[in-house]
Amino acid sequence: MINWQQIKQLEEDVGAEDLAEVVTLFLAEVDEAIEELDAVTQKGPSEIANALHFLKGSAFNLGFQRFGEFCSEREALAHSGETGSILSTEVEELYLASKEQFLANVSDHCSVQL
Repeated sequence: MINWQQIKQLEEDVGAEDLAEVVTLFLAEVDEAIEELDAVTQKGPSEIANALHFLKGSAFNLGFQRFGEFCSEREALAHSGETGSILSTEVEELYLASKEQFLANVSDHCSVQL
């Protein structure tokens, strides 16, 4: 679910202190985007695709591998006009499961302190 190699690489690139800031910012921004997703799914395919694109990019940057893949799949559906099968609850549930796993195990994989 989490690509811990991505986390380790990010820590090497920015350092543990900056990684903590990146993680904090990521979680705040994605939490907000998830809260707004229900309203976005009531809009057109373009808005839905844009929201999922943001979530996908954020997820992959921080190693939320399965969540990023899921958002990528749903983004492709939105681009093809198949927005009826994109449920914000599914996106939210996978994000929360990924977040839980990440927070429970991050200290085992890098030196970041949250």
